[in-house]
Amino acid sequence: MTSLPVRAPDWIREKRMRLSELHGVKDVMRRHDLSTVCEEARCPNRGECFSRRTATFLMLGDVCTRTCGFCDIAHGKPSAVDPLEPYRLATAAREMGLQFVVLTSVDRDDLPDGGAAHFAEAIRALRRLDPAPGIEVLTPDFQGRFTSLATVIEARPDVFNHNVETVPRLYTRVRRGARLDRSLGLLGAARTLDPSITTKSGFMLGLGEREDEVLALLEGLRGAGVDIVTIGQYLQPSRETLRVEEYVRPERFEFYREAGERLGFRHVFSGPFVRSSYRAEEALRASESRVSTR
Repeated sequence: MTSLPVRAPDWIREKRMRLSELHGVKDVMRRHDLSTVCEEARCPNRGECFSRRTATFLMLGDVCTRTCGFCDIAHGKPSAVDPLEPYRLATAAREMGLQFVVLTSVDRDDLPDGGAAHFAEAIRALRRLDPAPGIEVLTPDFQGRFTSLATVIEARPDVFNHNVETVPRLYTRVRRGARLDRSLGLLGAARTLDPSITTKSGFMLGLGEREDEVLALLEGLRGAGVDIVTIGQYLQPSRETLRVEEYVRPERFEFYREAGERLGFRHVFSGPFVRSSYRAEEALRASESRVSTR
């Protein structure tokens, strides 16, 4: 017998957005043939981020080579890499007056470097703007390729972000094709390559994880030298994706925030609507200010 979907509680409500905040962004995206993960994933914070002059660009197409259970992005055979995308992206960032840009991509396991050179070129294109925005990269795992990671880090993003998404027990149905040890190794190697870089990761709650598993995951991330962690509620984006197993109460998010801070993370964003790039520029400032006061 199939169980009924868990009903969303009162504290999970779609945030209201001003249409003017979205129309302007969509117009720029269409003119430059670009995508934002904010729109592709229907992020509940997209209106807030756009109004704060922050956006997350989805690069390397809109077809992914993996089939993660939580993600609604199409999967299959991706299109060829567009070498002009980094320059159109920088032009759009200038037109939008962005002060902070997050660069992410679909998984491109079909490419020899997993798309690392494309990330690096986008970083360099943004750095040439005057004034240049702050830059965070949210990368795939590059299948553990150290050379690909080095290509991205050498381009000098302000923040290196790679999400672990969930606890390891759930990887086979939530994050197929990935391994926690590989992700933690990537995060640790980023710090080795550039000791000054801010590292970041995030994961979701509500997929069937246990408290002890969440606490162990936080310990693993801190052990890898991660500075900033984001913890949010999984919200099912379509009928084809995994169902929500639990809507985690706000006080549990607060519990995990406090647990993370005790472990020594510089900043922990934890709440039902927190997403990986939520208030990315604020997290970076908070991280830097905590370092400066030590």
